[in-house]
Amino acid sequence: MKAKIKPRIDLENRTKLETVIPLSVPFIIFVDPSDLCNFRCKFCPSGDMALMKKIGRSLQVMNFELYKKIIDDICEFEKPIKVLRLYKDGEPLLNPHFAEMVRYAKEKKCAERVDTTTNASLLNPKINLEIIEAGLDRINISIEGVNAEQYLEFSNYTINFDKLVENIRHLYENRKNCEIIIKIPGDNLSENDKEKFYEIFGEMADGVSIEHTMSCWPEFDLKGIEVNQEFGIYGQKIKEVQVCPYVFYSFSINSDGLASLCFLDWSRKLIIGDAKNESVIDIWNGKKLLEYQKMFLRKERKKHLFCGECGQMSHGLPDDIDNYAGELLKRIKK
Repeated sequence: MKAKIKPRIDLENRTKLETVIPLSVPFIIFVDPSDLCNFRCKFCPSGDMALMKKIGRSLQVMNFELYKKIIDDICEFEKPIKVLRLYKDGEPLLNPHFAEMVRYAKEKKCAERVDTTTNASLLNPKINLEIIEAGLDRINISIEGVNAEQYLEFSNYTINFDKLVENIRHLYENRKNCEIIIKIPGDNLSENDKEKFYEIFGEMADGVSIEHTMSCWPEFDLKGIEVNQEFGIYGQKIKEVQVCPYVFYSFSINSDGLASLCFLDWSRKLIIGDAKNESVIDIWNGKKLLEYQKMFLRKERKKHLFCGECGQMSHGLPDDIDNYAGELLKRIKK
């Protein structure tokens, strides 16, 4: 197998957050090219059209002029952010300007890395070459089964599985400096299915992984999918923390320009600003974000209606700064 066993996040050589908080420049900014998705996955709120209508979520692709404004704003930080993540709630490739979005950010040099996460269903040789030439640094591909039947069951999407594999292979063979990471949820896969996953995708990726199932979306019913209570998503020990580390190094900008505290804010209950009429720097340095940071450092997460039940805080975290909460609270109040 050509690929390494490697998760979609950077687990090695992580910065110890307690040594750098507060950050004048965020490590990661999520910018959502599209909160529309062509899949209807059981585990994801974006696939539940009745739910989206009920909460009144916009369901749109990001306007390219708004996107350019956001990137120009990010360039005003004193140094580039570490990662511009062109992904949040939907399928990024549904935005017809996706390659242009990558190119604009790379030309502006606002981030050390530009990456995305996709279900890969829209990849084809033309799109592959466009995003490679635009300069995409990493693409995380979410595979939802090892045959068309599993895709239909899990994602309610009819896919030509052989064509999907062919298109990913083309991307790999032409990738240049673009790193390709491929993952699959594995708790419901047989051992033969897992072997098939590695056999197929281990030959067309730089990293592959089989993840465990977790409930990362607060206030969303997983519709019968059983959460793994033995291991976290990356195979780590399950341990719940009180202090959310993400709010100290990242935030998200939705497809309509509204800024969310968290990349899991699918219902838009954690709005901290609006990139349409505020600068990205002002949002990062704003009072709304600061008040959330203080809340977490006071270890009041469980009292929050949305954040209190977040499964990411037990099953999905690579960082734990609970023991430094008091010290950090004093630091950010200065």
